[in-house]
Amino acid sequence: MHPVEADPFALVCKDASGVRISAPNAIARKGGVSEGMRLTDARALLPTLVTEIRDFEAEARALQGLANWCRRYAPVVSVDGVDGLWIDITGAAHLCGGEDALLSDLGKRLRTIGFASRLGLADTPGAAWAIARFHGGREAQSVPSGDVKTALSLLPLAALRLDPDVLLLLRRFGFKTIGALCEIPRASLYRRFPAGEAGEAVLHRLDQVLGLASEPIVPLQAAPDYFERISFPDPILATESFYRGLHELLCRLCRRMEMDHKGATRLTFAAYHADGGVSQVSIATARPSRDAKHLELLFRDRIETLNPGFGVDVLILSADAVARLGTDQLSLSRGAAMERARVDVSSLVDRLSNRLGAGSVQRILLHESHIPERAEIRVPALRGGASAVTRCPSKPPRPFRLLARPEVVQVLAEVPEGPPLRFTWRRVAHRVVRAEGPERIGPEWWDQSFGPVHRTRDYYRVEDDRGRRFWLFREGLYRDQGSSKEEPLPTWHMHGLFA
Repeated sequence: MHPVEADPFALVCKDASGVRISAPNAIARKGGVSEGMRLTDARALLPTLVTEIRDFEAEARALQGLANWCRRYAPVVSVDGVDGLWIDITGAAHLCGGEDALLSDLGKRLRTIGFASRLGLADTPGAAWAIARFHGGREAQSVPSGDVKTALSLLPLAALRLDPDVLLLLRRFGFKTIGALCEIPRASLYRRFPAGEAGEAVLHRLDQVLGLASEPIVPLQAAPDYFERISFPDPILATESFYRGLHELLCRLCRRMEMDHKGATRLTFAAYHADGGVSQVSIATARPSRDAKHLELLFRDRIETLNPGFGVDVLILSADAVARLGTDQLSLSRGAAMERARVDVSSLVDRLSNRLGAGSVQRILLHESHIPERAEIRVPALRGGASAVTRCPSKPPRPFRLLARPEVVQVLAEVPEGPPLRFTWRRVAHRVVRAEGPERIGPEWWDQSFGPVHRTRDYYRVEDDRGRRFWLFREGLYRDQGSSKEEPLPTWHMHGLFA
């Protein structure tokens, strides 16, 4: 929207034939300027016409931002082309005082933040689209439930979102309005088209606007399982108001989840600004939770980062991921005490992860691999799910401490393929008095996701003259043991400590 609404204004685009009008405002249209007109012709009609080059990428970003802002009314919002939005207010209109109140509030707020709009509300997406774009009169138009056919009867055929070729055929057949199409029997209407696809398209669009065929709206973001909303008559600025709003929303949300025996693992607290912006913060939990006090504590660490801008008039709390959570039962058994301890640890993990970042707190999962350093993986502690490995195969003893990476050592062995007699690790010499092995571990040639394929390893458990026990391995084979001539000579490495 041009800042001076009283002036003729238009967005222009450049193509091979020159500069053409792409989007004139209402004042320019009254002066005879239309879409597709050459700029020189438009200037001849309106010498005072102000123009700017159209930036489609900026428009797409702005429309995306507006779609996110419209989630203040309902969680299901989708972009329609380059200049429209779908909002599915099913089950959400009562939060704004009803459908008419919601429509009125939406139009008023769009004008406040600088957007001219045409709003349509109906039982079906197709009918709402047609009303918004082709119904004259008021800026916002609502069709009473069950009255779609009557409301659309006088609208042009273009309101059915048909291809230009199909519209041309319909005009040749003498049809001008949707009502005229509805009066023709379906079979007769279908037979009028030489190609079956065109007839099917017309009938399908008719069925969609009349509610006889479904037309799902694909939301920009998945609709949350639960959400609660608070609106304020005047924009709020104080952080303390955010805290009070969050407390009330959490209490409502947790009561609903308790009734359904559910708990949330990811929640989002969004503040919708009076000037069209949106600020939000999210938290995650290691286990499903509906403990309002615990969740509020997690949010309090982040809520101060919200920027109220020129004021916030709507707060929304949504549970984006939920899971089944049974009712807590009191017990005096040892198992109950262990369960409480586990809950305490989970609460600590939640606080640390949300304060320091999800990747800063990790847990270890077993991984299907014979290579020791690949036998476990680290994942964020907040990530749910158990290890894919349910049973550990029996293996020789493993060290208490495994080095993050094997370290090269210098070894003196009695025979090349035998256990070491002496070795030097980290500049300290050790004399071996006892050794067990070897335990041979072959390379995992089929899995290179962790890096290059390792050579064959022979592991030894050794003890030095001071009673310290180590886990050493020789990587590679000597040529008389089956290695190729191109393979480098074996090397020795320290991989772990027993004691």
